[in-house]
Amino acid sequence: MTEAEDKLAALGLTLPEAGTPRGTYVPFVRVGNLVFISGQGPRRDGTLLYAGKVGAERTPEEGYEAARLCALNLLAQLKVACDGDLDLVTQVVRVAGLVHCVDTFEGHPGVINGASDLLCAVFGARGRHARIASGASSLPSGMTVEVEACFAVKP
Repeated sequence: MTEAEDKLAALGLTLPEAGTPRGTYVPFVRVGNLVFISGQGPRRDGTLLYAGKVGAERTPEEGYEAARLCALNLLAQLKVACDGDLDLVTQVVRVAGLVHCVDTFEGHPGVINGASDLLCAVFGARGRHARIASGASSLPSGMTVEVEACFAVKP
């Protein structure tokens, strides 16, 4: 296991299998030393675990857990992109998260912290990143959160 996977294990977490795209796109694109991971939902083994709007069917705490699961799925895709070696990551560059929420909800950053906190726990200082957290009136499959990211990796 890599150092990153050791840190996940210490958190009591394991990487899920990398999911397959649900549309006409690829799960990641590598350009030079950057890996762009397509938006990941809160799924495990192909099953959507968090659906519904934050502020209606879901609490902000459930949204946080959904974002954390999205980050695990980002790491599963990243592991494939890095030929199984997450220790090639030199920096988490940017994270973008969408929260499926009621129109009066304003706690988007706290929800997307679920993804950011996990990435920082796994990569330490290399996990600190630029970010946007936004709300959406709907997301594919009614998912609660969707997160995408860009990582810098060793050649």
